[in-house]
Amino acid sequence: MRLRRARDEGRIDREMSQIGRAALLVIDELGFLPLDADGARLVFQVFADAYERQSVVITTNLEFSRWGSVFGDDQMAAAVIDRVVHHGRLVQFRGESYRVRHALM
Repeated sequence: MRLRRARDEGRIDREMSQIGRAALLVIDELGFLPLDADGARLVFQVFADAYERQSVVITTNLEFSRWGSVFGDDQMAAAVIDRVVHHGRLVQFRGESYRVRHALM
């Protein structure tokens, strides 16, 4: 929403520049909320700009084969995945959920 608002207000370049200055970019729960085509293009631009310039952490419960549904386009998802895996490390956590194990109910 922040990117969309910046674009609509004519300050997308400034917003992207600010994101680009972060030492670490964290994309938490990618795919948890659906992206429309416009939102997917904006998020793709963040990944494209960060590629080889910033450290990026992505958390998601979705395997790469389902990222096409997140971005609404298999080719866009493939382009993001290509950038992510080029220099990336995949860390998978398996087993019981910490939150479930420590739930009060």
